[in-house]
Amino acid sequence: MAAKMHIDVVSAEESIYSGEAEFVVLPGVEGELGIYPRHTPLITQIKAGTVRIKVPGKTEEELVYVQGGFLEVQPDHVNVLSDTAIRAADLDEAKVLEAKRLAEEAIRARTEKHEIATAEAELAAISAQLQAIQKLRRTKR
Repeated sequence: MAAKMHIDVVSAEESIYSGEAEFVVLPGVEGELGIYPRHTPLITQIKAGTVRIKVPGKTEEELVYVQGGFLEVQPDHVNVLSDTAIRAADLDEAKVLEAKRLAEEAIRARTEKHEIATAEAELAAISAQLQAIQKLRRTKR
């Protein structure tokens, strides 16, 4: 029997996932992080991307898009705290593609450096959402 840990993924608005996991993979600011049960305690920042949760007894991983946030790891518990967290299955590809188009237009239309930086950050978050959608598609094949 595989070792398990409890994981909570929460946004500012709701709990997105709470349950047992064999492992979790997250987008760290320094690279991808893999967390298994009995991991050394850790607190770190995460960037926009996909959280992959291996649920015991299931072949498909649970996928959650996060728009950055923080990760807290204890030997038997993992907390993922993000202002925005969305189940990958709930992401609307058409809306995300439209938001990407608008963000790209905004980058071309901006002249001030801070406006360009804001639009580029928005585009990076939208790109991470598209990657989450693509990962979900690959797991459903």
